[in-house]
Amino acid sequence: MPGDLLRKYVFRRTGSRRDDVLVGPREGVDVSVMSAGDNIAIVAHCDPIVGALRRIGWLAVNIACNDVATAGVRPRWILPTILLPERWDERMIDEITKDIDNASKELDVAVVGGHTGYAVGSLRPIVVVTAIGIGLRSEVITSAGARVGDSVYITKGAGIEGTAILASDFRDVLLEKGVSEELIRRAETFMDEISVVKEALALSEAKAVTAMHDATRGGVAEALAELAAASNKTIEVWEDRIPIRPETKAFAEALGFDPLWMISSGTLVFTVPKERAGRVREVMNRLGIKYAEIGEVREGGAEVLIHRDRGVERIKNPQPERDELARLWEIYPRVS
Repeated sequence: MPGDLLRKYVFRRTGSRRDDVLVGPREGVDVSVMSAGDNIAIVAHCDPIVGALRRIGWLAVNIACNDVATAGVRPRWILPTILLPERWDERMIDEITKDIDNASKELDVAVVGGHTGYAVGSLRPIVVVTAIGIGLRSEVITSAGARVGDSVYITKGAGIEGTAILASDFRDVLLEKGVSEELIRRAETFMDEISVVKEALALSEAKAVTAMHDATRGGVAEALAELAAASNKTIEVWEDRIPIRPETKAFAEALGFDPLWMISSGTLVFTVPKERAGRVREVMNRLGIKYAEIGEVREGGAEVLIHRDRGVERIKNPQPERDELARLWEIYPRVS
C-alpha cells in the first residue's frame, strides 16, 4: 500500500491509548513493544507471506521471528494463520504445517495458537505469522536508533530471499531466459540463509549496534528508507559497496529487476558507531557471516542517498508499494 495511504488511514487509527504500549505502529519500525511491568518488555511482530509458493510456512516463521530478533529480543512464541486457496488439497496443508513445525524447532519457538481456513477467491496460499518475545525494556533496540556518524552495514548480500524464491517458483521462466540449471540450484540454497536471528541477537548482546532492520519487502533500498524514516536521519550509501551475488545478478539481467529493491529477508541492515566496528568484526567472524560497510548516517531529515552508476537515487519516504518480486508476479503469474 502506498505510504501516504498508510499514514492517512492506518497509523492514525490505532485504537485506545494505553500506558503499557511503549512502541506502537510507526513508519519504519517493524516491532511493537509493550510493558509487562518493572523492566520487562514484550516485543511482537506480524508478517504475511504472499510472494511465494514453496516453503511459505518456513519463510513465514523465519521472517516474523527475524523482526523480533532485530529488537535484540529472542522470539519465543508464534501464532500462524494459514489461509488456503479455494482449490487446495491435503498435500498443501501437510507441506505448510510441516515447514512451520521444522522452522519453529530450528529457532526454538513454540506454536501457541493461530487459525487455519481458506480464502474465497485466492489463487495461492497465504501464511501470516505473529511472533512474540520477552526481553529487558532497557535493552530493546528499534530501527529508530540510528545516530549521526554511525556506519551502515549489511550482511550476506542484496536480494537473497527474492533470488531464492525466483529459483524455486520461477524456474521455468529462468530456464526460458537462458539461465543455467546449476545457477538456479545454487540460488535455491539461499533460502537456508533467510534467518537473521543468530546475528541480530549476537550484535545486540555485544552492544555493537544502534539500530537493526531485516530487509524484507522492497529489499535493501526500502530497509534503508525505513531506517531513515524511523530515525529521522539521512542515510548515504554507495551501490558499489553493496554485495550482490552472481546468481542475483544473473537473475536480474534475465528478468530485468533491480537487486536493491528485491525482497531480501536474511539481509540484516544495521548501524554502528565507528568506535564499535571491532565488535561487529568479532561477531561476524565468529558466526562466519559475510558483511560489508556500505555508507554512513548523516545529519538531515529522513532521506536515503544511493550513489549509483547512473547518478544519485534519492528516496524521500518509505515506498512499501515498490517491490520487484511483486512486479514479477504480475508479469509472470502462477498459481499453486
